[in-house]
Amino acid sequence: MVAAVRVGNKPGPGPGLAMLEVVAPRPAAGEERLSDADTTASSTAAPNSSLSSASSAASLPRCSSLSRLSFDCSPSAALSLAASAAPAAAASSSPSPAPARPHRSGDAAWAAIRAASTSAAAPLGPRDFRLLRRIGGGDIGTVYLCRLRSEADAKAEAGRQPCGCLYAMKLVDRRVVAKKKKLERAAAERRILRVLDHPFLPTLFADFDAAPHFSCVVMEFCPGGDLHSLRHRMPNRRFPLPSARFYAAEVLLALEYLHMMGIVYRDLKPENVLIRADGHIMLTDFDLSLQSTSTPSLESATAASEDDEDDSPTSVSCFPGHLFRFTLRRGSSRRALLRRAASASARQPPPQPLVVAEPVEARSCSFVGTHEYVAPEVARGGPHGAAVDWWALGVFLYELLHGRTPFAGADNEATLRNIARRPLSFPSASAGDADARDLIERLLAKDPRQRLGSRRGAADVKAHPFFRGLNFALLRSSRPPVVPGASRSPPLHRSQSCSAATATAVRRRVSKPRPDARFDLF
Repeated sequence: MVAAVRVGNKPGPGPGLAMLEVVAPRPAAGEERLSDADTTASSTAAPNSSLSSASSAASLPRCSSLSRLSFDCSPSAALSLAASAAPAAAASSSPSPAPARPHRSGDAAWAAIRAASTSAAAPLGPRDFRLLRRIGGGDIGTVYLCRLRSEADAKAEAGRQPCGCLYAMKLVDRRVVAKKKKLERAAAERRILRVLDHPFLPTLFADFDAAPHFSCVVMEFCPGGDLHSLRHRMPNRRFPLPSARFYAAEVLLALEYLHMMGIVYRDLKPENVLIRADGHIMLTDFDLSLQSTSTPSLESATAASEDDEDDSPTSVSCFPGHLFRFTLRRGSSRRALLRRAASASARQPPPQPLVVAEPVEARSCSFVGTHEYVAPEVARGGPHGAAVDWWALGVFLYELLHGRTPFAGADNEATLRNIARRPLSFPSASAGDADARDLIERLLAKDPRQRLGSRRGAADVKAHPFFRGLNFALLRSSRPPVVPGASRSPPLHRSQSCSAATATAVRRRVSKPRPDARFDLF
């Protein structure tokens, strides 16, 4: 199989930047493309390098499979673009075929997509994006850093001033996935991405096919890497309690939304929690998720105890409780005080019912997940439902606080035995937080019927004392513990530029992968 390669130089002052476009011919009979495993192996040697003309011979088999997509093969161009990407132009006022995304109303990347889809004669496709470099890979696809190709970008290239927003494009080779018998997994992920609209979940910017065998989805690029890599940069490889609470709360809100949409995630782990440019999280990888139906219901809120604060997670008021508490001052009568208290209480809105939307009918016998994060019912080979996500949240919080998972064994079989049989224990050297321990213990109940969240879902988890004082409604507006590229971050939260942070995350994940492999058996 021979591919046609066109090599040229970018115009502009200074030395030309090598440009490479690979056009693959139709494969001959019996000839196969490299699989995802081959792609990973070929990129492991230099995970931080962009494609270059000097290495085009070695990269040719991998590049040739992407016949209609072009690469910017200059390493400096990719890195400088990632570090100094300028906001895109505002969206056009004319109607856009791109669906409305309320939480994206002020986002430059989303505005650029809407503007491009409005001005284009045809829907966005592979010709509208330029791939910059490989930034990751998974069980069913490979992820590339990319940007829009527009007239503004062409002018900037001529003047050697890169511009445009960055995106992450996941490419799925349907022939390779078909050999793995995972076409339905890829299709399920695509269906789920099309319906998501939440600040802590991916936004599907574009969705199209490239060449005969590739499916492409374009999503937000997260320059902060993932929580697994970030945890390894923390002192003692664990997060401080406030940071762990923050990330657990944002993951909790994402799970609440997924369950409300009838989606059981089934793949929660730090590697799948990405850090956006603003420091907030984004869950990724939905090929193991289970879709079902969810019927939201309203339940009466549990009466707050006498010592509960009004700014608790389940409170409908944004005002702290001390504003409505009164003390008896000298010279004031108790009767007048009681009248004032009764008047203030009457002005308070009545307790609002809780929205409960747990996909209780979701049931699966698939043996899927990551070994250290699977629930006991999965480890035993039995049917499971949405409660597996609350178990995974408990393991997730345990790992953030203690630097390891609670049931890891010498091998995968030992890990599954520990999950099914061994009681939960905490590191003796770590005093920890009593509320954090209690939450983890209740989430890691081996009986899914006794597990926190199994009855009323996220409403029960949010009401736990571990989250007391945290206003979930304002969480999106609060400052995260780590902001990629922030100049005034404290020493233990220092991070690199967008490109450097991502390169570090990719390098560490390639060189030190988690020992437990992701699996999906039936």
